[in-house]
Amino acid sequence: MILPGKPAHISTMAAFFTETYKAVETTTGITFGKDFLWHIENDSDSDWFPNSEKPAIAMCVFKKYNPDKAVDFAADLQHALFFEGRDLCDNEAYRHLLHRYNIPEDEFYRQMQQPEYKEQAAEEFALCKQLKVAGFPALFLQTSGSKIYTLANGYTNYNTLHSRLQNILAQQ
Repeated sequence: MILPGKPAHISTMAAFFTETYKAVETTTGITFGKDFLWHIENDSDSDWFPNSEKPAIAMCVFKKYNPDKAVDFAADLQHALFFEGRDLCDNEAYRHLLHRYNIPEDEFYRQMQQPEYKEQAAEEFALCKQLKVAGFPALFLQTSGSKIYTLANGYTNYNTLHSRLQNILAQQ
């Protein structure tokens, strides 16, 4: 997640993506979209200043409507960014998803402006920091009110993830 004090232009991270995106595709089987890669390969022409605050706020608003579909919405946001090349700092990046989840557009965008959702997003960033999230995706299992186990902190294949989950559940 990118939460800079002052958003930086995509050019500051374009070289990193250029060096790593093929390895990510090979390891995971996903494909980065040409519209996303355009911003990486043409960073001097891009108008992107990546910042995770707005998508985090959008997730907080979304969870008000469909908390049981938060993972689906998060996956849709990842697809919108990394495949469709949508700028998640732009409100329009969310419009095409709202109908899929039967969320009224005007209400969603009005709530995106409410301080309570910005505060919720800030709390989630603080939790990520507390959990020492170092890579994405990250996956945790909470087995009780205060007991949280790390299942993945960065890409983790299914067999490793399954084994970790089984080990934790066996201890319960």
